[in-house]
Amino acid sequence: MKKLSFLFAFVLGISAVSFSQVVKKGGTETATIKTPTVQCEECKQRIENYVSREEGVTKVVVDYKRKITKVTYVTDRTNYENVKTAIANIGYDADDVKANPEAYEKLPTCCKKPADGGGHETKN
Repeated sequence: MKKLSFLFAFVLGISAVSFSQVVKKGGTETATIKTPTVQCEECKQRIENYVSREEGVTKVVVDYKRKITKVTYVTDRTNYENVKTAIANIGYDADDVKANPEAYEKLPTCCKKPADGGGHETKN
């Protein structure tokens, strides 16, 4: 069982490198994480507020139009996987980490995937 867990973590780590961009600077890193389920300003505020309270996170910027989240964090206090997990724990997909189903269900309708009746219609 331990070997299977280690193999899964190893494969997950390799695939994570291909999905995002991580820029190192001093004792911090800035990760650009794909957040494809982010729909609106409310999603943006929810992620920025929640993730900014995570230990080691110094800056969070969500671009819901481009569906990316940039997170700057102190490498001695947290890591890329923890940041993705924090985003998933509030109901949003983060690169290869799927949203926590219970948290996703609690999101307002506008913040859910269009397939689930969420999203916003574009008004011209």
